[in-house]
Amino acid sequence: MKHIVFISGKGGTGKSTVVAELSLLVKDKMLADCDVDAPNLHLLVKGDRLVTSDYYGASCAKIDAELCIGCGLCWATCRFGAIDERLNVLSMKCEGCGACELVCPNGAITLAEVKTGETYVDATDRGTFSHAQLDPGAEGSGKLVTEVRKNLSSFCCNHEQWALIDGSPGTGCQVISSITGADAVVAVCEPTLSGRSDLERVLGVSHHFGIPAYVCINKCDLNPEVAEQIEEFCREKEYPVIGRIPFEPGIIDALRQLKTPMEAGLTSVSEEIASMWDSLMNELS
Repeated sequence: MKHIVFISGKGGTGKSTVVAELSLLVKDKMLADCDVDAPNLHLLVKGDRLVTSDYYGASCAKIDAELCIGCGLCWATCRFGAIDERLNVLSMKCEGCGACELVCPNGAITLAEVKTGETYVDATDRGTFSHAQLDPGAEGSGKLVTEVRKNLSSFCCNHEQWALIDGSPGTGCQVISSITGADAVVAVCEPTLSGRSDLERVLGVSHHFGIPAYVCINKCDLNPEVAEQIEEFCREKEYPVIGRIPFEPGIIDALRQLKTPMEAGLTSVSEEIASMWDSLMNELS
């Protein structure tokens, strides 16, 4: 099964819409949403819940009052202010570094795993769909993304050929976890100066990890001059531009109704996304 990850330098470029559209066009595939901070692919891809699991992706210090001798070494050592002068652990400040456990002379402190989110696997008419939600303020988003992708492998059958992955925006640990081991990434961008800068940054991440990258310019006709600058950059760096999606005002109403471009009858958009997939298949073959 080949993993195709759709990424962007920032949120709101349209990659989730592209993935949702491809979920109707591509056969023999699985789906994943690796934006665990603000997932939204589930709004366009409905299904029946197969599995809901708590995810434990961080640690927090716990002090055993019966073993504690009140020496205060833990309070003096903690650099995050997670232990107060009364030797109570403030869980929202604890980074789980283990320094307090290390200095405790009586073994009164241990690190316990804490819940940081939930993972979900849905059965849909478009294929098995893996996604997750990070708890507010929780850490370990990159590890939770890895768990989302592990669930794809756990539910994979022999007939699936593709994993269509809605990656995280930006260039941080979520993106790295989203694209690690992928067969290709498709960077979706908009023709603005900031969009070009964001594109260059995210392509730099894929280049660093040696993953083949392709580019899709969304709303390409809104700013033809910058769109041409992006294409020139891609030609120089040898990143194939496989998609040029036109601006379609009706897409806003379609998304409000939780419809993909195809379901809303926006042929100018759906035909270009289908053409983009054909171009990607030619590139990969």
